[in-house]
Amino acid sequence: MLYHLIDWLKALGVKIPGNALFQFITSRVLLAVILSLVISAVFGKKFINYLRKKQVGETVRDLGLAGEQQKKGTPTMGGFIIITAILVPTLLLADLNKAYIRLMLFATVWLGLIGFIDDYLKLRAKKLAQQQGIAYKKGDKDGLAGWFKIGGQVVLGFVVAMTLLFNNNTKAWREFTGDNLPSDTSTVKIHRVPIDNRERVFVEANEPITTIPFVKSHEFNYSKLLPAGLRAFTWILYAIIVIVIVTAVSNGANITDGIDGLATGTSAIIGACLGIFAYASGNIRFAEYLNIMYIPNLGELSIFIGALIGACVGFLWYNAYPAQVFMGDTGSLTLGGIIAALAIIVRKELLIPIFCGVFLVENLSVILQVSYFKYTKRKYGEGKRIFLMSPLHHHYQKLGYHESKIVTRFWIVTILCIVFAIVTLKVR
Repeated sequence: MLYHLIDWLKALGVKIPGNALFQFITSRVLLAVILSLVISAVFGKKFINYLRKKQVGETVRDLGLAGEQQKKGTPTMGGFIIITAILVPTLLLADLNKAYIRLMLFATVWLGLIGFIDDYLKLRAKKLAQQQGIAYKKGDKDGLAGWFKIGGQVVLGFVVAMTLLFNNNTKAWREFTGDNLPSDTSTVKIHRVPIDNRERVFVEANEPITTIPFVKSHEFNYSKLLPAGLRAFTWILYAIIVIVIVTAVSNGANITDGIDGLATGTSAIIGACLGIFAYASGNIRFAEYLNIMYIPNLGELSIFIGALIGACVGFLWYNAYPAQVFMGDTGSLTLGGIIAALAIIVRKELLIPIFCGVFLVENLSVILQVSYFKYTKRKYGEGKRIFLMSPLHHHYQKLGYHESKIVTRFWIVTILCIVFAIVTLKVR
């Protein structure tokens, strides 16, 4: 809004000191980071005090973990702090006419709403149990049904897929290197861009394409997964792939949010990685130098990502051990969905297993633990476990590691994964 206001005043000939800052994406990204940090710090403290006043506290199950009972009563639903610190800077500083910004605003509000309903239902069930004098146990089926949360993630995945496929402002450009341009230009848009005194020809990609790591010609067209006669249905295949990615990453962030600061810090680091991808792919010169896909208008997305990073770091001020507030599903489902949507938008979804390595391992630890327990119980009559406890961070707690050490090491692993993911841009 502030961006559009200054742009409007400039068109009227009104001179405002410092308005040149809003002409550069880098300036607005830095402003978004600073503003989101301030909002997290100021609004965060007041919101935590409000949650305490309303007795919106976390219920802790007895898992036999060190220090878990000390967390009892810690305010939850702190994801509102993150969401607010993302939305306000984006609405003020970003160009709201860009399809990518609108898509990410929808993703943030949509998943935030689903997470809020889930947290609210759990808190209401807790209060009802207290009023009736019934012992409340966390884990009872008192929140949103699992199918409802998955349904919300499916809706987001479908919206992301359809926007990238059919919105004319979300097309990637592929450089045309052949001798003859396509004869039929009614369905193919051609762009001629002078770069270093040489005209380069780009053709808009109408098919869903992505980056495939470790391959020299590292663009992959999803339509190639289908036989030639069925490629008219590529949009269905692409929608299914996007839905699976959004659901997996969103749930991965939700599972990772088990100890103080783990999901928050990991999400901030992953956000920095996606910011690099977005800025590089949205700049035609950087894209040419790195030989990566050029995606017009993507640079504006860096402002949203800057707000995301600032919001996570600001929230970490209160969420670091010992946590003064938990994000709840309001925050964890939202962060996971945002990361998944951003990765798909910048066409780096096949790199998710690398830069979201911590989310992936946490997810797999639960799947393996449950599957192996059921298999051994069915075969031997007694269930056996691979880990002392899942998700994986609880396994290390059982081994006697302190929360802070586990979180710090998981952050280090995430940084290494991100460096490796960025290196794949040139290693092929």
